[in-house]
Parts: sequence; structure tokens; C-alpha cells
Amino acid sequence: MICKQQFPFRFGTSSYIIPADIIPNVEFLKDRVDDIELVLFESDEFSNLPSPADMQKLAELAEEWALTYSVHLPLDVYLGHPDRRERERSVGKCLRIIELTRDLPKSAYIMHFEAGPGVDINAFSADENILFTEALCDSIKMLLQGTAVPVSEFCVENLNYPFELVWPVVEEFGLSVTLDVGHLEYYGFPTADYLKRYLRYAKVLHVHGTVEGKDHNSLSYLKSEALELLIGELAHQPFASRVFTMEIFSQEDFDSSCKVMERFIS
Repeated sequence: MICKQQFPFRFGTSSYIIPADIIPNVEFLKDRVDDIELVLFESDEFSNLPSPADMQKLAELAEEWALTYSVHLPLDVYLGHPDRRERERSVGKCLRIIELTRDLPKSAYIMHFEAGPGVDINAFSADENILFTEALCDSIKMLLQGTAVPVSEFCVENLNYPFELVWPVVEEFGLSVTLDVGHLEYYGFPTADYLKRYLRYAKVLHVHGTVEGKDHNSLSYLKSEALELLIGELAHQPFASRVFTMEIFSQEDFDSSCKVMERFIS
């Protein structure tokens, strides 16, 4: 059974399901999903940024197959870094991706609030928490000054620290949320409480299972109670443009995850 256009939300997955570049993945997924998460990165060693011709192809596929793209901003950006030069570099990376994807039909831009490579935000003192959130505010101001993208299209993802820490920043600027249920389960946060508090602000959901201590696996490894709770809450808070992304990275996980989701098709 095909899950595309079968739910009261946009059903999606990542752009890395088959072992190939972005265009073949979108070709593979075009009749299977409503939204595709583009995970883009650029470094001195490697870049997967699409060419102008590829961007045109992505736009054409989206139009033909009623697709949208959720664009994951680079993982190596540190919007809460204490050094403003690093924050400027990070914002610049985000703005380059935003410009690159300007002509695509987008559901959201997904962003991480991090303080630096390998920095454990859970270990911060009260003063360090304040500096972290002040740095985030500075970065968001720079980002919004550099683009005309509506602020609500930027969706802050919950990571391995309590989301309450950064919620004041999200609320102050009117940002949206990427509620990663896989992370909630993996790190042991109360999924029901997070859904109650943040689902209304979530334009994007990330869903994946944990096996052998690793997340981003098939939904068959996600606790059925957590998935049933999520689907039930989505039924109570219908939002047709909300994206449900199975954040997984193989065809085997995609196929088994779709089988899990088939039972929720009415």
C-alpha cells in the first residue's frame, strides 16, 4: 500500500533512502511520500549541494508529483556559540542554503540550537545557559535580517537537552518547532508531556526507532505506545501542512516503516 496522500498530514522521509545522490532518491520517493527532507551539507572535504540543474529538476519533480521539501539546515552550525565570529559563520552557512533552495516548494527549514562541536549543553551552569540563549537570540536576529523567509518557517528541533531551555528564544521570535519524537524516546524525555506542550507549535515531526543503542532506525523499533500516542494527538490536532518525517536512511528501514504506518490508514 502507498502511504502518499493517505494521512491528515504530509507523510515524508529523508533524501537518503537508496544509496545514491539526491535526485535518484527523489525519483524513487516521488510517488511514495508527500514531503522529502533534504539534508544538505558543505565542507572542505565534501559537499552534497545540488547544482543549478539539479535544483531545477527538484522543482520540476515537486510540481509534477505534489511534493514539498523540508530543508535541514547544516548540522555544523553553532548558533549558540559564545564567539560571535563563529555565529556569523554559522548564520552565513544557513543563508547560503536558504538562497540555494529559494525556488523549491518548502514545508520548513529545520534548525539545531547548538553551542559548539561536542559541547554538552546539559553540563552548563545557570550563567552559561543565559549566555547560550543570548547567543541564540543574536544569531536569530542576524538570520532574519539576512532573509525574507517568514520566521514561522524556521523550526527548532529538540535535541539531547531539555527543550524548555531554548523555548523562550523560540517563543520570543515566533519560530516553529520540529518535534523529534525519536529523540524524546532515545534520550528519555516524557513524550506525552512534550506533545501536550509543543505539538501545537510543531510544523514538522521527526519519527524513528532505536535499536542497539542507535536511533534513526525503522519505526518498527519505536515503542508502539509512543507512536500510537503521537498518531492519536495528530488526529486531535489536525494540520494538513504539518510534516511527518520518518527520519531514516535506508530502503529496508523505509519499507518496514511504511508497513508500520499502513495500519493507521483509515
